[in-house]
Amino acid sequence: MPAARLVLDAAFSIAPVPRRLFGSFVEHMGRCVYTGIYEPGHPSADDQGLRTDVLELTREIGPTVVRYPGGNFVSNYRWEDGVGPQQDRPRRLDLAWHSVETNQFGLHEFDDWAKKAGTEVMMAVNLGTRGLQEACDLLEYTNHPGGTYWSDRRIANGAAEPFNYKLWCLGNEMDGPWQVGHKTPVEYGRLANETGKAMRLIDSEIELVACGSSNSRMPTFGAWEDTVLELCYDTVDYVSCHAYYEERDDDPLSFLASAVNMDYFIDSVVATADAVKARGRHQKTLNLSFDEWNVWYQSRFNGDGPKPRTAEWRANPRLIEDEYTVTDAVVVGTLLNSLLRHGDRVTIANQAQLVNVIGLLRSEEGGEAWKQTIAHPFEQVRRLATGQIIQVVATSDRYDSPAYTDVPLVDAAATYDAESGRAALFVANRSLTENAALEVDLRGLGSTRVLTATTLHAGAGQDRNTTNLEDHQAINPVSFDDHVVDSGQLKANLPALSWTVFELDAQRG
Repeated sequence: MPAARLVLDAAFSIAPVPRRLFGSFVEHMGRCVYTGIYEPGHPSADDQGLRTDVLELTREIGPTVVRYPGGNFVSNYRWEDGVGPQQDRPRRLDLAWHSVETNQFGLHEFDDWAKKAGTEVMMAVNLGTRGLQEACDLLEYTNHPGGTYWSDRRIANGAAEPFNYKLWCLGNEMDGPWQVGHKTPVEYGRLANETGKAMRLIDSEIELVACGSSNSRMPTFGAWEDTVLELCYDTVDYVSCHAYYEERDDDPLSFLASAVNMDYFIDSVVATADAVKARGRHQKTLNLSFDEWNVWYQSRFNGDGPKPRTAEWRANPRLIEDEYTVTDAVVVGTLLNSLLRHGDRVTIANQAQLVNVIGLLRSEEGGEAWKQTIAHPFEQVRRLATGQIIQVVATSDRYDSPAYTDVPLVDAAATYDAESGRAALFVANRSLTENAALEVDLRGLGSTRVLTATTLHAGAGQDRNTTNLEDHQAINPVSFDDHVVDSGQLKANLPALSWTVFELDAQRG
């Protein structure tokens, strides 16, 4: 039987758990907004047209910050179209997704939704077709108290108090040739720097995110970050990372090792940012915003994705509504582990997207809403990962796959909360066929018992490709009893292809 041994000690802290690590993303794409979070005719809709069934599920999984309104969408978006009386708002072509944007849902509607969801807003500005002035206008509209043109427009539109958004993305994926208004690193770095400087003159308390590479396979990866940060290091607070993963070429073992790539991506960007810091003799340390990540079957999407110019322009078409499996949920768990392990530098992350479009949640027009398999690891880590991230000293059997070598069969991350006297351990068994013997030394936590334990894996009559599309309760974490704690040692028999979560007592000293 494959085996792994872990040692946990509360004295070896990596960093406090960043609460913004558990973010999500709402983009005007497909059915994320329309018939996702907003559907005035739905039986559950409130008086503002917001779907309360989706709101309830959102509050259950609990994203702490939500990025809006894109994504590729933002690089062609005129934010002014989405404010004021709905009957007066223009219909526009969305060039990113070859769709029609009705603008019936805009800034005020999103602010109302975010307040009801209990989440912080991460706002993105258009640096594709627009630039510095429009970004400043939007910031004045959202954050200035009143007495100026744009702040008074906000008040006239029904919001007497400023929205007071503090987290701002300076564009989106500007390194990508697919992006409307794609820039070279010099063009973007200068624009981000000047836009950020001007925005800080309006509100000195905002935090700014510069666009990093859209993925680590980009031919400009590394060089992009180096050039952009040379030009705007002192102006921004974060550099972004984006990554999506999928199973290719019937190679599940490489797919299950996706977090190895995320580890590499993060470590590489950290090294580049720190090199820029050293060369420029900058005082501050730049952190990372991993503000798009998920499992996304892009190879399927590219086959039926953005339509040719002759295709019909439609409002909120179905786009990338992936149906997630047990395997996808295990991979998402390992990606969450990677983000936790790097929580000293990755202090913002957004699993993209919230609903329907590669969604944690799904909904049907006029129908029901439910959680996808990938929502469960997100909700568990968001809820249980508190206090400090602690180093996991691990030895594990390993495997090689076509894409990766020396992959740990068991992947783990852990947290310790001195205030609550509890710890959390998140473990994935990547083996497709074999259980794994897990042994964890808990003496450094003072832990003597497991408070709760759950596992998510393929149950009876299911396989790794089981989804919960037809039966919305088909894949859920279930109670896990195959473990024992004796003399400070936790021993467990992890099911094959599983995501297992332990909540432990941790009364040190």
